[in-house]
Amino acid sequence: MPRMFMGVRLEDRKPIIEILERTPPIPDNCQWATFLRNHDELTLEMVTEEERDYMYKAYAQEARMRINLGIRRRLAPLLGNNRRTIELNNALLFSLPGTPVVYYGDEIGMGDNVYLGDRDGVRTPMQWAADRNAGFSTANPQQLILPIIIDYEYHYQTINVEAQDANRHSLLWWMRRLIALRKQFKAFGRGSIEFLNPENSHILAFLRSYQEERILVVANLSRFVQYVELDLSEFKDMTPVELFGRASFPKIGELPYLLTLGPHTFFWFSLESPKRAPEERSDYQPPRVEASASFDAMLRRGARETIARAMPDYLPHCRWFRAKARSIKSVAVIETLPMSEAAQAPHLSVLHVDYTNGEPEKYLLPLAVAAGDRAREVKSRSPERVIAEVTSAGSNGDQAGVVYDASIDPEFGTALLDMITHHRHHHGATGELLAHSTHALSELRGDATLDPRALKVEQSNTSIAYGDRLILKLFRRLESGLNPDLEITRFLTSHGLFSHVPPLAGWLEFRVGRSEPEAVAVLQGFVPNKGDAWQFSIDELSHYLETAATKPPLAAQSRATNPLDLLAREEADPLAVELLGAYLDAARLLGHRVGELHLALASNHSEPEFAPEPFSAFSQRSSYQSMRNLLTQAIRTVNRRRAVIPKELAGQTQIIINRQAEIVARFDAFLRCRSSVVRMRCHGDLHLGQVLYTGKDFVIIDFEGEPARELSERRRKRFALQDVAGVLRSFDYAAMSATIERLKAGALGEMNLQIAKPWANFWQAWASWAFLRGYLETTAKAPFVPDNPSDLKTMLEAFTMEKALYELGYELNNRPEWLQIPLSGIASILGPAAGEARA
Repeated sequence: MPRMFMGVRLEDRKPIIEILERTPPIPDNCQWATFLRNHDELTLEMVTEEERDYMYKAYAQEARMRINLGIRRRLAPLLGNNRRTIELNNALLFSLPGTPVVYYGDEIGMGDNVYLGDRDGVRTPMQWAADRNAGFSTANPQQLILPIIIDYEYHYQTINVEAQDANRHSLLWWMRRLIALRKQFKAFGRGSIEFLNPENSHILAFLRSYQEERILVVANLSRFVQYVELDLSEFKDMTPVELFGRASFPKIGELPYLLTLGPHTFFWFSLESPKRAPEERSDYQPPRVEASASFDAMLRRGARETIARAMPDYLPHCRWFRAKARSIKSVAVIETLPMSEAAQAPHLSVLHVDYTNGEPEKYLLPLAVAAGDRAREVKSRSPERVIAEVTSAGSNGDQAGVVYDASIDPEFGTALLDMITHHRHHHGATGELLAHSTHALSELRGDATLDPRALKVEQSNTSIAYGDRLILKLFRRLESGLNPDLEITRFLTSHGLFSHVPPLAGWLEFRVGRSEPEAVAVLQGFVPNKGDAWQFSIDELSHYLETAATKPPLAAQSRATNPLDLLAREEADPLAVELLGAYLDAARLLGHRVGELHLALASNHSEPEFAPEPFSAFSQRSSYQSMRNLLTQAIRTVNRRRAVIPKELAGQTQIIINRQAEIVARFDAFLRCRSSVVRMRCHGDLHLGQVLYTGKDFVIIDFEGEPARELSERRRKRFALQDVAGVLRSFDYAAMSATIERLKAGALGEMNLQIAKPWANFWQAWASWAFLRGYLETTAKAPFVPDNPSDLKTMLEAFTMEKALYELGYELNNRPEWLQIPLSGIASILGPAAGEARA
């Protein structure tokens, strides 16, 4: 006999448990069904006469609603069309043992027609759309065997699949999510069941267990708010994680676990052992998963769920994943595009990542599968690229292999270049991959055979070099709209305005229907270089610090160390000339190149996206409010992430919090500034790591903007001095990080941080001075630079403070061990506190 549980009142859990206990045990070789109503009626044969009378009174007041020993009604009318009660019953249906059965129409809340005879009242045509005959048939309505539902509450023009499919908050979409969630856990389909029997009789609570899975189901059968205390002591120190939102609840202790539930609500919890935060994990251990598909079909649509299950653990391990501080709710592989016709060709996959808080994101992940010797090679050479170890059932028996990030495969890199060269398009299930090229591609590529190689250094994206001719940047996060890196490099190279950027050769984009394209990759000319300006600066700093270690300690106040106070000086300090040497000239040249870049970006007034705009009171107020919001966000992040702040930095962090008023004063001064500078398109995330050093000159790269900001925000017109502030902060980062690393390596003799820090500040001040001198000489009289030195200092102080606060939040979420650098930078901008100055 199939199991059922709707044949009892909801206000008490005991009748449901009694019904289930009266059901014979399930044989191991038998499939049992669980349902809310048995197809044509809600059968009440298994309940007592008293329970049956109650059900008739509650759910079938009219005699025409009854038939034999049951009720001939659909689920929605049976439950008074109460959405919360419908969800509760379906949650029980999918969490109790047995195969859940949903009768057609109940997934959208269809009504019935009790005025039709026999069981025809629940056999009316399925309501597909608001069209003729509810989209069920194109015949004359009089020819239908049964009429469609035209009751006002359940009218087919209101309740239909088409309408609910377009509304993500509809019952249909809720049912889809419920089914998808159930399929993720084997405990629901195969696990044992154990009732907890709490004192509150309105609460039904039970455990579903299978192997390592422990699912706790708690349901409030009452129409009023209830609380319950559950004995979960055997799961002490485990964390209940709510499955729909992946929100972690307090850990289970020795005392009864207290929960409160709203009317007719439920919880599905996964009881999980404590996990280390992503930043604490030193190594990623790929999970082992079983796939029903063969290796050749592993990446196709039907087998993608197997791979998706490994993604919540793998993504936080990746350098390019931007949401390491957020808790992943679920990951779905929504698209896989094969890059060739080969059996095990790499695929370009699109991931949809949902979080427990905040908006979802889309990421790009090249995927490939490997078995045998190739799998062993991938695990040996690139273990960090292995997503999961897979056992697959193929025609030749079980196979063992790995699923891995295919960006390391030469075949994948070659396929991308061929797409751009030949303007090929790839069509997928949801969208298409489009290729574009510029006139520069043929000249840059030439006739040489270009072997691709993935660069080992990864930031927020992945780079693939093709010999010494081309380099492709693969964007990992997909965003709708024109990517600023593509937009700005295309503008600069097409107009020939600035030669110190890599020339644009082509690009790839992913488009779904008529929506805005999403940038997938940018192909540019390769620039021979000796590394970036960051590494160049670190090397220079190593030599500088070793020389400084041989000199007497530098008194912190003996020489000016604020670069904004040095602007009026025409010549550098003799000690700076002696110790920094040629680096002063290099920093000055860098300032010259940044100034040329800004002049080029502000030169075109015919294209609206690049035409400079006046500095209005509205834009000033908007920038000021963004600064204040960033300060508030940074303070909240500090308070929320106190557990990860190194103990030795706790005092410095508190000092910054206590000096909020002084930080606000810098922003208030910016708001009072009445400069006539213009707003324009800028680099957006300019620092030493975004500049290549050729040995004699500099080339500026990566115009994508700050990765943590939305694409629309990164495309906004800003103040040119915000780029300048980014370079100034980068000098500070270089000076402090080099000092800390050299001290750790013991390369500075008896010098400690207290002695070394003034020397680091000295280097940063004069490198910044040289950069500013070069920039201001190049941009003299430019409309984006204030004429008044006082306004220039006010704006730079505000922008460098804004940048430092952004760095504070970034380091807290990603690299707490680097927190000292933004803390030191904020303190340097503020200067000594009132008490320190008097001392």
